[in-house]
Amino acid sequence: MTQSASAFSEHVLILAPHGRDAELARVLLSDAGLAALIVADLPELVRRLAAVAGAVLLTEEAVRTADLIPLKHWISEQPAWSDMPFILLTRQGGADRNPTAARLSRILGNVSFFERPFHPTTLISVIATALRGRRRQYEARARMEELHNREIQLRELNATLESRIAEAIDERAMAEEALRQSQKMEAVGQLTGGVAHDFNNLLTIIRSSVDFLRRPNLAEERRRRYMDAVSDTVDRAAKLTGQLLAFARRQALKPETFEVGACLRDVADMLDTVTGARISVTLETPDEPCFIRCDRSQFETALVNMAVNARDAMDGAGSLVLRMAGNQPMPPIRGHAGSRAHFVTVSLTDSGCGIAADQLGRIFEPFFTTKEVGKGTGLGLSQVFGFAKQSGGDIDVMSTLGAGTTFTLYLPQTAAPDAAQAGPEMLGGETDGAGRRVLVVEDNVEVGRFATQILQDLGYATEWATNAEDALERLGGEEADFDAVFSDVVMPGMGGIALAKTLRGRFPNLPVLLTSGYSHVLAEEGSHGFELLHKPYSADQLSRMLARICGRRGSPAPVMSTV
Repeated sequence: MTQSASAFSEHVLILAPHGRDAELARVLLSDAGLAALIVADLPELVRRLAAVAGAVLLTEEAVRTADLIPLKHWISEQPAWSDMPFILLTRQGGADRNPTAARLSRILGNVSFFERPFHPTTLISVIATALRGRRRQYEARARMEELHNREIQLRELNATLESRIAEAIDERAMAEEALRQSQKMEAVGQLTGGVAHDFNNLLTIIRSSVDFLRRPNLAEERRRRYMDAVSDTVDRAAKLTGQLLAFARRQALKPETFEVGACLRDVADMLDTVTGARISVTLETPDEPCFIRCDRSQFETALVNMAVNARDAMDGAGSLVLRMAGNQPMPPIRGHAGSRAHFVTVSLTDSGCGIAADQLGRIFEPFFTTKEVGKGTGLGLSQVFGFAKQSGGDIDVMSTLGAGTTFTLYLPQTAAPDAAQAGPEMLGGETDGAGRRVLVVEDNVEVGRFATQILQDLGYATEWATNAEDALERLGGEEADFDAVFSDVVMPGMGGIALAKTLRGRFPNLPVLLTSGYSHVLAEEGSHGFELLHKPYSADQLSRMLARICGRRGSPAPVMSTV
């Protein structure tokens, strides 16, 4: 099959023979600046594919009962550099819920299932990502053809053969790396499409609930139901952003000291539902308690990610053993020096298929996966690796093909917490501002206006500064005329943490409350001992935090971090 990168390589072929789907899709793509061509049936689709296309958009009903042998033959005959992207519109979900989709996934290969109804913007994003990936395939092919021609020339130049071959090998490695990067970018595009889909669902719930809440004669029971729906949806959105930050290894961790054995027992009870009834889960823990200080939620997520990886390696049947040990040194791992300090080790051993030796060095890379297409994002073990590193530990892996795999998580062991610190500090019950003066520091106009409105409604007197420099000017140089400062972390110029440090030196008794949805400084260095309120926050959370730190005024500014 000979193909050339022409203008047709940017066309999207549309096969949707029923109703007006094809024409609507063509108009939608045309409005987005994407060239599209409607084909009448599968034979014409195969002919057009031979003339080179950028991507294929087709409906499930167009191929459900059709003869797919010619299309399957074309796909199997693609050269090594080619992997034509297909986008399949379905009403019954992807391969995990739809037997037809599972069959089509095996035939089409590089296919993304898009469940109707959908938002047009999300469809355009997925198609644009597919076209970019196809374009990179042609670029990689051109590089490979060029390298092939150069290799032929090298054979004819014996005098400089050795040096020229070394140069060609380097260029081939660069081409292969460019191809791998292209595949990673395609995975990012798929992740982006999924995130957009999830957020559109959440926004739909919020928008619909708000529309009903505006109705003047809405029954109180229904009003409460819609208000609860909005609140629950905000929590789900916050959880989704937290997961994305964990995948990126940029989440601000919330460390706490806890006993590992008790936590493992709780997780082991839950793993039965994660791994399925055909996998035997065994837990082995020592009699003496072992404590670690880390983000418990991310620790549990890491264990679940490793268990899911083991389940897939065992194809749903086998044995999974969780072992814990305390007072262990950390050996050298992946070329990094070990440590003689005391670590708690948590290992998961499965009886699965094992991992090839040449892949062990890459399994913690984001988006790298040994699983089949559609069965893994390559982000699970990356989250485990990022969590271990951020927590001062590491993760090791030992595997033998056909004999299973053992992942061992190393986390620094710590002393048991004092009885007085065993439980979290409870927030006070007072939420009335009682006329206290709060300086709000926020560069975003909408957020600043809303924060001051919340505080005023709660009884606080507020002033609003749009940056840290303005805030310092309002505070003056001797005695602050405010009861507290409520500041964002990420701002142009001086950031919130730098402002808080300056205030701690200038006004030791002035409480400072920081707030952020995400900050690389917080993710890498923590909150530097200042109180931290995570976005999105509720009015009640804000009021209680302010009431608590204002109640401490008269003693030096608090250095205990609450997240």
